[in-house]
Amino acid sequence: MSLQDIKTRLAKACADAGRDPSEVALIAVSKVQPLERVEAVLAEGHRLFGENRVQEAAGKWPEFQKKYPDAKVHLIGPLQTNKARQAMELFGAIHTVDRPKLAHTLARLADELGHCPDLFVQVNTGEEPQKAGVTPAEADALVAECRALGLPLVGLMCIPPVEETPALHFALLQKIAARNGLKGLSMGMSDDFDQAVAFGATHVRVGSAIFGARVPG
Repeated sequence: MSLQDIKTRLAKACADAGRDPSEVALIAVSKVQPLERVEAVLAEGHRLFGENRVQEAAGKWPEFQKKYPDAKVHLIGPLQTNKARQAMELFGAIHTVDRPKLAHTLARLADELGHCPDLFVQVNTGEEPQKAGVTPAEADALVAECRALGLPLVGLMCIPPVEETPALHFALLQKIAARNGLKGLSMGMSDDFDQAVAFGATHVRVGSAIFGARVPG
């Protein structure tokens, strides 16, 4: 597939769901992709990208942003507290706030720096032990804590278990967001973003379908 193929598919998913395509941001997941592939997508005019690791993003995006100053990068992978300061300088949004300690660190840094990226609480909807994220039962408490700290919380994020029907997880995330008055829903990847759009996704994350198979470094 290509960037244009994905945009066409996303537009159809929005039409099928009766939604305005401008309500759904396409995050091109550029982690572990060769620089030339990323630059090719930038050259096509796309400006929103996702990275899993702070160090990898720091190694390529400051240079890209010199040439493409309107390019934005979101962190969609786990964040260690000792990388939080660097993450706040690099990313326009962090989708993986998953514990109170990280929320407190971000709040302290926001006071120091005078700014903070948009934040999403990551919910482990499948309660998988190997995955980051708060359980659905803990989500309300972490949302409340982020708000009490004055953080710019805009939504929730999830990664459904690969062996389960993703729609069930998208519906659960939508329900948790609604009861907390949150509009942002970061959910849906290459194979299932059409379903995510139907459940209100505001950010979908698509990697290899745009860039081609990953090339681990």
